[in-house]
Amino acid sequence: MFCSVTIKTIEDVLFPGIGVRVGKVEESSGKLVVEAVSIGRPGRCPDCRSSAMRVHSSYHRRLVERPLGPRHVVVRLKVRRFFCDRRSCPRRTFAEQVAGFTERHGRISVGLKQRLYAVAVELGGRPGARLCRKVQMKAGRTLLLGLLQAPPVPARAPRVLGVDDFALRRRTRYATVLVDVEASRVVDVLSDRTAEVLADWLAQHPGAEVICRDRASAYSKAIRQAAPHALEVADRWHLLQNLSNALEKTCHQHRSCLRKHAEQEARPSPPKIEPLQDLPRTAMVERTRHRYEDIHRLLDEGRTVNGIARDLDLDPRTVDKYKKTPLDDLLASAANRRPNTGISPFKPYLHLRLGQLGNKAVGAHLHRELRERGFRGHVRTVERYLARFSIGEAETVHAPMPSPSTVAAWVTRHRELLTEEEEDQLLRVRLACPDITRACDLTWAFLDITRNLRGTLLLEWIHQAVQDAPKPMRGFANGLLQDLDAVTAGLTLPWSSGIVEGHVNRIKTLKRAMYGRASFKLLRTRILTHP
Repeated sequence: MFCSVTIKTIEDVLFPGIGVRVGKVEESSGKLVVEAVSIGRPGRCPDCRSSAMRVHSSYHRRLVERPLGPRHVVVRLKVRRFFCDRRSCPRRTFAEQVAGFTERHGRISVGLKQRLYAVAVELGGRPGARLCRKVQMKAGRTLLLGLLQAPPVPARAPRVLGVDDFALRRRTRYATVLVDVEASRVVDVLSDRTAEVLADWLAQHPGAEVICRDRASAYSKAIRQAAPHALEVADRWHLLQNLSNALEKTCHQHRSCLRKHAEQEARPSPPKIEPLQDLPRTAMVERTRHRYEDIHRLLDEGRTVNGIARDLDLDPRTVDKYKKTPLDDLLASAANRRPNTGISPFKPYLHLRLGQLGNKAVGAHLHRELRERGFRGHVRTVERYLARFSIGEAETVHAPMPSPSTVAAWVTRHRELLTEEEEDQLLRVRLACPDITRACDLTWAFLDITRNLRGTLLLEWIHQAVQDAPKPMRGFANGLLQDLDAVTAGLTLPWSSGIVEGHVNRIKTLKRAMYGRASFKLLRTRILTHP
């Protein structure tokens, strides 16, 4: 059985589809030098575009081509120079360009330029130069960045325009990104986020019918000024964020209700026990004891506070504190320097065991029991906690109370995603305070309007919130009234700033990859050229 094999020439391998003929290939200093000559049809004058008829002369060009395996490739290309026979043309001669291979004043081939451009778009300057060295392409960061050119901005704005800001330098400088929401493409990047900058851009690029924005007043002012006929759409994510903040403030203002309800559900305190008398010998306690002895020894010798501070390499205020404070107070402060937060979930069981064992309680034994129940702390953590009991009294253990941010997260999450334990705790929170219950009900109603795009019910929701809602929720409702048209559109139309936020995240990645070294012009170019 025979199979046909197509034998390709060296031109088909090195220059497929390009009008050149290879004369000689030789290796020199680890690179391939290819002698080639242009055999294409005569070119056209770059000024008058007339076809050339006569050859003026020829010369050699030196071009760097894409690497072939581990070897660099250099092409010595012989090209022709032609006469321009049109009398009205000011140009007398011109050099030919090989389509798909050469460009005017270029020292690299078109194929290599396309590869370097792709590297520059994805990685930028220094990272791109490091990659080029590894794949045998000679290119520095200056060459790579020089290939990047920002595309022209369309004369008209897209029909659905997204506007958002991002930080050039956090809390100091900000810029504005404009996105075509329908095409998911960045249109332009502005150097500031003020109303004047956006208004000038909208005036120079008319055509936006829908503008998605966050709740920044500067953008709203610019839209009313330069594009009064455009429909403003407030972003739903920012609305939910403001709602969550209002709910969290409500829970924070009524923490006393949560604490009172938690204390009513708390278990009774265990019986009184005798505390451990000796402080644990921790490094902090021992250092405090030795420092106290050294300072008071030098004070007895008649040294001054500043002199002792210089000798012991301490702050004079530290020496003065050790001079005036009793040793027992210093040792107690050193023993309690680090809070035992890791043991907090195990305090109810620890107190129960202390009530059962009384004075027979041993820290090592209790530590082993806590380890069996998931405690990962050191035995000294248990001993330090035992040593903190006041004489004849045990520490009161409160029932666990969720934080305001946790409550807000439970309420704003989909109900089917909550565990049974989270639902039980949320129910106890609602039973603890009627104001929190009202805030939760209003939050669920607003979430239903947002998720199902029922913007027609917004005014009724605002009316209910203003009447009997807690103060933070009333403030959120009054804020909606000030931007009612945009909020209603955001809760009715399918448009939002989600695509814009995605581009902002991509911009932050590009900005951090540039290590803050680049100018705004280069950052804008990379944003617009990056896919």
